[in-house]
Amino acid sequence: MNQTVSAADPRDVLSASRMSRLQMAAIAITVGLNALDGFDVLAISFASPGIAREWGIDRAALGVVLSMELIGMGFGSIVLGGVADRIGRRRSLLGCLLVMSIGMVMATQSRNLVSLSLWRVFTGLGIGGMLAAINAVAAEFSNARRRSLNVSIMAIGYPVGAVVGGSIAAVLLRHGDWRSVFWFGAAATAAFIPLVFVFIPESISWLCQRQPKGALDAVNRALARMRHAPVAALPVVSIQARKRSVAAIFSPQFLRTTLLVSFAYFLHVTSFYFVIKWVPKIVVDMGFTAASAAGVLVWTNVGGATGGAALGLLSLRFRVRYLTMGVLAMSTVMLAVFGRGYTDLAQLSLVCAVAGFFTNAGIVGLYGILAQAFPAELRATGTGFAVGTGRAGSVLAPIIGGLLFQAGYGLQMVALTMGIGSLIAAGALWMLPTAARDA
Repeated sequence: MNQTVSAADPRDVLSASRMSRLQMAAIAITVGLNALDGFDVLAISFASPGIAREWGIDRAALGVVLSMELIGMGFGSIVLGGVADRIGRRRSLLGCLLVMSIGMVMATQSRNLVSLSLWRVFTGLGIGGMLAAINAVAAEFSNARRRSLNVSIMAIGYPVGAVVGGSIAAVLLRHGDWRSVFWFGAAATAAFIPLVFVFIPESISWLCQRQPKGALDAVNRALARMRHAPVAALPVVSIQARKRSVAAIFSPQFLRTTLLVSFAYFLHVTSFYFVIKWVPKIVVDMGFTAASAAGVLVWTNVGGATGGAALGLLSLRFRVRYLTMGVLAMSTVMLAVFGRGYTDLAQLSLVCAVAGFFTNAGIVGLYGILAQAFPAELRATGTGFAVGTGRAGSVLAPIIGGLLFQAGYGLQMVALTMGIGSLIAAGALWMLPTAARDA
């Protein structure tokens, strides 16, 4: 390693250099952390029949439990995203993982609906804060050429976690009760604490921007682990920029960007969760078995993982904003195609896989836009606000779909109505300010 002291801005060094093993390890860990979200969302769905059976609760009460985590995640993303911009990515991740581990352990000790709901909210707070932080980590540990690709790779952790976690949950429930799902989730979450502690130093971008006490030493330690020369001094950053409040995402400079990306995320998440939450019921209503419905949902997530990876690779050559607008428009098309209904299971699985391809690619693209639309000192806050408001869409999607079905509308009209949100989201991205359009 070159021991010559450099006068360069360390952020420029990382942007222009090949990625080190430590940086690649950090990206790999963010994939795993995002997979925890995918596991938790699908695992609670697998566990819910056992909960209902043991406690004798009806579907309405069970629906409350299923929503609690999503509500917690919304608040966690909005509130704890700002914390990650104030105290740093590393400490925020470690704190969120601790909260998640405790929440999952305590869920196993719940004896009634109220206590389980409270611990699900608590767990959701940790997941929400973690989602905001890992988007910043994926962006800030990447070089310029692979930044969009690495953010995309991070984002496909969700469908991967849903597929793998759902399969593990199914095995666990064959040999134990619903609590075994949460015990596994707690163990998997806790296992990431030492990985984050060892392989994710504090973000150099955050240290250079916020410049807390000991920042120069921390930057040089991180640079040494990435095999770069130490720097003699931190880049000059004004006191105002270093102390910028997380509320700055609502300042005149960023307000339009904040509102448009949050609006786009909310609308597309509504379309995305309509597919994720309603596919099993719709497939059963078409005359297929519950096991077949589960298989279709798996194919939907496999398509989602493939779509996220494809968008990431294309981002090496094309701008993420244009790619995202395209896949959002195709999401609307595929929901309309899904709404036609099918009598052949293989054909239905293919349609759902293609729908998952575009809808999840849209989520991945939106994460990529969020990573580049805000500066380092506001990246987690901006991401957290958009993801937090988007979680409202995840709560509303199954409710709106249910109300439309109850009002007498057929699958074709309901699917098209829910899919229109993605098309409007594409229009919102078209209206982004010039500074945010470069994504």
